[in-house]
Amino acid sequence: MTDEHPIRDGVDHAIDAARDVPGVGAIVDAAENADQAAHEYPGDDRPQGSTLGDAVRWFDDTVDAFLEPWRDQPVVSAIMGAATNAGEFSGIWHASNIVRGIALGRPDQVVALGVGIGLESLVVNQGLKRLFKRRRPTTGGDDRFDIRTPLTSSFPSGHASAAAFAATTLIAWDGKRSIPLWGTMAATVAVSRPFVRIHHGSDIVGGVVAGVGMALIARRVFTRLGVA
Repeated sequence: MTDEHPIRDGVDHAIDAARDVPGVGAIVDAAENADQAAHEYPGDDRPQGSTLGDAVRWFDDTVDAFLEPWRDQPVVSAIMGAATNAGEFSGIWHASNIVRGIALGRPDQVVALGVGIGLESLVVNQGLKRLFKRRRPTTGGDDRFDIRTPLTSSFPSGHASAAAFAATTLIAWDGKRSIPLWGTMAATVAVSRPFVRIHHGSDIVGGVVAGVGMALIARRVFTRLGVA
């Protein structure tokens, strides 16, 4: 039985084809080498390190130190554990999207956001993560939490990007009054990842930036399609 994966195979084919494009081959090789090296911080492969790597490490250590006391709080830990599991495969966003769409009678928005989340996930997991291939802070997360062990790169966070994408889109549709709902949900899911120590704090920042950026692009597409 062969291990076939259409999306992955398609990405691999595109990468191989890009090697033959003048000026692009070197970039592809550099990205692939970084992918194979799987560094945790920029400059880990250089004896002198790097200023960027030091800054990112400081940020991640600061976030981790801030979250540590809360990890021993039963209620907070239960909420964060539930949030991180609810964010698997964007489950919480697909469920919320369907319930909201039915309640408001907007099947067009259900389809638009569902497809958008799927494409956003494809870009992050089969594109950005393959370029950065960053090691996670722990192999399977903190032992105090029962979570799924991801197989993909740590940067950027897929949970955070999906949360940012969905929340940005939903707030655009529902208006500022919905910020407490969608914003709180997105923030909880995003923060839950470094909380259970399966992501660095900087992974969350990267995920949020990617998610918001793609949501703004998607918003223009949705508007052109009459979904607003």
